[in-house]
Amino acid sequence: MLSPSAAWSSARGSQATFGPVFEDQPLGLLFPEESTEEKVTLACRARASPPATYRWKMNGTEMKLEPGSRHQLVGGNLVIMNPTKAQDAGVYQCLASNPVGTVVSREAVLRDFGVLQEFSKEERDPVKTHEGWGVMLPCNPPAHYPGLSYRWLLNEFPNFIPTDGRHFVSQTTGNLYIARTNASDLGNYSCLATSHMDFSTKSVFSKFAQLNLAAEDTRLFAPSIKAKFPAETYALVGQQVTLECFAFGNPVPRIKWRKVDGSLSPQWATAEPTLQIPSVGFEDEGTYECEAENSKGRDTVQGRIIVQAQPEWLKVISDMEADIGSNLHWGCAAAGKPRPTVRWLRNGEPLASQARVEVMAGDLRFSKLSLEDSGMYQCVAENKHGTIYASAELAVQALAPDFRLNPVRRLIPAARGGEIIIPCQPRAAPKAVVLWSKGTEILVNSSRVTVTPDGTLIIRNISRSDEGKYTCFAENFMGKANSTGILSVRDATKITLAPSSADINLGDNLTLQCHASHDPTMDLTFIWMLDDFPIDFDKPGGHYRRASVKETVGDLSILNAQLRHGGKYTCMAQTVVDSASKEATVLVRGPPGPPGGVVVREIGDTTVQLSWSRGFDNHSPIAKYTLQARTLPGKWKQVRTNPANIEGNAETAQVLGLTPWMDYEFRVVASNILGTGEPSGPSSKIRTKEAGQSPGPSVAPSGLSGGGGPMSREYQNGDGFGYLLSFRRQGSTSWQTARVPGADAQYFVYSNESVRPYTPFEVKIRSYNRRGEGPESLTALVYSAEEEPRVMNVTWEPVQQDMNGILLGYEIRYWKAGDKEAAADRVRTAGLDTTALVTGLHPNTKYHVTVRAYNRAGTGPPVSLSAWAWGRRRGVVLQRRWGLMLYQNDLHPTPTLHLTNKNWIEIAVPEDIGHALVQIRTTGPGGDGVPAEVHIVKNGGTSMMVENSAVSPAPHPGTVLSHSVVTLILIGYLEL
Repeated sequence: MLSPSAAWSSARGSQATFGPVFEDQPLGLLFPEESTEEKVTLACRARASPPATYRWKMNGTEMKLEPGSRHQLVGGNLVIMNPTKAQDAGVYQCLASNPVGTVVSREAVLRDFGVLQEFSKEERDPVKTHEGWGVMLPCNPPAHYPGLSYRWLLNEFPNFIPTDGRHFVSQTTGNLYIARTNASDLGNYSCLATSHMDFSTKSVFSKFAQLNLAAEDTRLFAPSIKAKFPAETYALVGQQVTLECFAFGNPVPRIKWRKVDGSLSPQWATAEPTLQIPSVGFEDEGTYECEAENSKGRDTVQGRIIVQAQPEWLKVISDMEADIGSNLHWGCAAAGKPRPTVRWLRNGEPLASQARVEVMAGDLRFSKLSLEDSGMYQCVAENKHGTIYASAELAVQALAPDFRLNPVRRLIPAARGGEIIIPCQPRAAPKAVVLWSKGTEILVNSSRVTVTPDGTLIIRNISRSDEGKYTCFAENFMGKANSTGILSVRDATKITLAPSSADINLGDNLTLQCHASHDPTMDLTFIWMLDDFPIDFDKPGGHYRRASVKETVGDLSILNAQLRHGGKYTCMAQTVVDSASKEATVLVRGPPGPPGGVVVREIGDTTVQLSWSRGFDNHSPIAKYTLQARTLPGKWKQVRTNPANIEGNAETAQVLGLTPWMDYEFRVVASNILGTGEPSGPSSKIRTKEAGQSPGPSVAPSGLSGGGGPMSREYQNGDGFGYLLSFRRQGSTSWQTARVPGADAQYFVYSNESVRPYTPFEVKIRSYNRRGEGPESLTALVYSAEEEPRVMNVTWEPVQQDMNGILLGYEIRYWKAGDKEAAADRVRTAGLDTTALVTGLHPNTKYHVTVRAYNRAGTGPPVSLSAWAWGRRRGVVLQRRWGLMLYQNDLHPTPTLHLTNKNWIEIAVPEDIGHALVQIRTTGPGGDGVPAEVHIVKNGGTSMMVENSAVSPAPHPGTVLSHSVVTLILIGYLEL
């Protein structure tokens, strides 16, 4: 963004003269004396026309900048060669000048030439205390500027002391505090101080000091705050503020902070020894308290943060052109704490009150400006925290009247009977005196002719006799000038056929007529407005069309009128010299608008009272209302009401036939003879009361033993809903009952080890709520789980057909874990069949299995794996849920958990896997099943699958091991 000076100079043209405007100003620097840099550069650059020249001041005195000296001017920059503290530390300012004037830059301080000396070479005295007491080790940093950061070493580098709750390093003093010493604190300590300067970072170490601990003191003692923040801390807005607080004590004290005269912002809340506010604001000013507490007591310290601020502009001056002899008031204002003082500079020099000039803080007043008042002015605001400058140019002008930029219009058309305004605006300084003439006649004010104080000519009720030449004469003490225009009188524009007001219905079409007459030498344009806003005929999908292309006809067509198209229409016929307009009103009637404020009252079990407020009737009386309701979730449906027919003047009605203990929303729809309007917004959600007459649920649950679901809310009739399950062995005369709470319950598990497999049970169910029980269902027959077959189905992939000889079949060998293969039982298949059924297995037993191909010469090499035959517990299961699996192989020993609700799962494995372990268990409403394990060993040859067909509460895994995938086939619960 351009500054006001830049914008003004741009407006005056690229060749215009303007005063200096700073683009780059010097900044303060810290320069370490031991730095290897040979020079320091302070920047200064200004935009000006003609270009600026530069000077520099040091400590208020202009510097001599000669070629070959240590101080050199490079462009506008000041370069100091081989700087030293004694000669070059101070305050610097740049002055930029051209023929318009001079401006002074902000101050830049070359400070104390930042320094960090070495620690004293003297040995440090040992520090002695009792183990269990607190201790402070002083840092005693060397002379330095600016501030330092501190760390402590224990015995050797880089073994730094940790910043934990027991140790604390003050970044104010550098001292090390230990709240309660223990044996690990014995050793030698060194303070590390680091200086961060503009040009470099430097660190120095102190001599080591030994910490000795006498016999342990195990007594507990209350906190004593040793590292305290000052009673007053001053900070500038935006700076980081750090308060330190650390205490000795046994047990080690806890630190808490609070703001005494206000609440501590949650983001600053901390239990650390330091309270940090990264960017302080005035809202953070106040008294802060640190509390150190342990089981033996507490200690507190308080201090105040006082927030101040550098000056900041509230109002600045901007470039100004003023006429000679005129008066001028300039003002500037700045905020800051302490309140800034304001002073003024003219061309870089202090400006005080004098003849024609009054200086009062931020106000500068001139009377009767002269050319000598032109120049560069600066408003300067300062407090102890800083100084800011605002600059502007004052150009006092003395010019003879000049019409070149703003001549009187050469041809001035005007409508007969109308009014014409002819401005006269020559450039002149001081302001010119203006006279008007018609031909050779000087015009004076009359009932039809007025010359305003600024020189504008106004002629009213124009007639043909007003035609002619009009000249404006302008004069000041610098000279005179004139400019002439010719007034031409034209016929007035008139509306010959005005639009008529109309009353239409929603969706109708309408044409508003508008015809006009005008001077034939001029173009005529029709403009239509609705409620004083111009109509956009080019809007896509709009409803407006121009109904004629004749120049004197401007009819407007409205297609498919909507409610928003009602209002005041204005037709304006316009030429370049005058205009005429007429108005008409269009009323669009339609269905009612949505009712508002739907409120539900008097909530019963099957009824509620609904009230609402009337919406817009859209110019057609409301005939009736209908009420709608929906359950959540659900669709809107019309409901029965009392009265059954709700008249259009009603604002309340009773809703009938609701379901008890059901959540509802309601809305209202209004209708009139033109149709049904938009519905109201939904009411707040309500819940009807529990059934008042029916003591419990109204229907029996369905889908017993599979296929059912939770009972719908509409049948629950009240709170505290659940299910009562009755069951007995078929043939028994006594029923057992179980209560299953919760509307969402879908199963019940009954376990009994005495129940034999596949035992029939009679089961029936009813629901209940807290008011009673509902009807009972019909009796269903279910069975306990089947016993496991003690068989194993073995499946494998065929061998390649290029084997040595004719393939006769496959031989399956299986033996119990712990037995030798020589004791294996054998099953042989004939031909190319790749499955075999192994029977006579023992439950809950691990088996080794191999498969070999054979021909007339014998059997081939085996493929082996280990598998289980499983037993089961007995019981009634009313729902099944799969399943957890842990998988690991010899390349990745960390097991991976897989979840599935299918009876198989595929797992990708590396090609070079040699061994895998799979553990499988089911999970369901009765808990997790017994885990089963499969060890898979790849011995080469064909891949194979072992599938156990038993039924068990723990799944029965079969596996296929190919080059890249393990497929697990799970056979589990029987679902009843």
